Amino acid sequence: MKTNINLRSYNSFGFDAVAKEFVEINDANELQTLIRRGQLKGKEVLVLSGGNNILFTKEVFDGIVLYMNNKGIKRIADEDDHAILRVQAGEDWPEFVKQMVAKELHGVENLANIPGKVGAAPVQNIGAYGMELKDSFVQCEAIHLETGKKRTFVNKECLFGYRSSIFKGMLRGQYVITSVDLLLKKDAPLNMEYGNIKAYLEQNGIDNPTLQQLHDAICAIRYAKLPDVKQIGSAGSFFKNPVIERAQFEALQKDYSTMPHYDEPNDKVKVPAGWLIEQAGWKGWRNEHVGVYDKQALVLVHFGGGKGEDIVYLAKRIQDSVEEKFGIRISPEVNFV
Repeated sequence: MKTNINLRSYNSFGFDAVAKEFVEINDANELQTLIRRGQLKGKEVLVLSGGNNILFTKEVFDGIVLYMNNKGIKRIADEDDHAILRVQAGEDWPEFVKQMVAKELHGVENLANIPGKVGAAPVQNIGAYGMELKDSFVQCEAIHLETGKKRTFVNKECLFGYRSSIFKGMLRGQYVITSVDLLLKKDAPLNMEYGNIKAYLEQNGIDNPTLQQLHDAICAIRYAKLPDVKQIGSAGSFFKNPVIERAQFEALQKDYSTMPHYDEPNDKVKVPAGWLIEQAGWKGWRNEHVGVYDKQALVLVHFGGGKGEDIVYLAKRIQDSVEEKFGIRISPEVNFV
């Protein structure tokens, strides 16, 4: 266990935040030993994965940080049409997706280049370009932070929703995911209906893309609109895309005929938060320390020298502005600590 560790390199925003205590977990048994010895008792615990979806709002985290860094990918089932992979929580998600695509395994290709680690993926139910983690998720193993007992959560028990799960809701802060099982198919139709995937493929003369070409296209699209966190701090998409009633959408459409949208179940409509933010005039806005990325309004950025509270204040101003203009309250996707 280390003490007074600066977490700047452990969060993609690049904010300074000091952890009073810090432990790197390389094996699930190490975590159980910590719990059994009572080293977590009475302390605020923060489970840190890739640090790509977190905003430190204070300069000191007065608790213990558990940094998940356990590794390993194992094929635990191999059938004619699918395989099931057991992936340890500390594996890098983009690298895992890259490996699966190279093996011609379908089911996570649209989630290419989403920064973070595998253990954080179910918590957020990560999603992009018409695909979500829950679509391939079988189960995960997790450890209870008080008792140290292992528990397996199958898909249905995780209560997956839009960028949410039971681990972000009623069981928030109670469990640490140590491994994830995913079912990937050996052949499946490619999902190219969302966003500008088709347009990108057409522009590059690709009529009948392979799995690898789809993966590479999605990576290229993301590279073009998201900043390199090594150069500019960010947490990727900061806000969730709001889902509104169809009646509200149709009323807005009278004034904003070009408003992009995606039909959802139960007569609801999803509207891109980035479009709303851009229409409210925020795209490219910046001050000395923080701002809104000039290539994608959904991304809030840290240019250096700022604090987490600067992003909090900016996010609140954007929320108020969008609500005043459209009557829609957008919500952060990023976790505040």
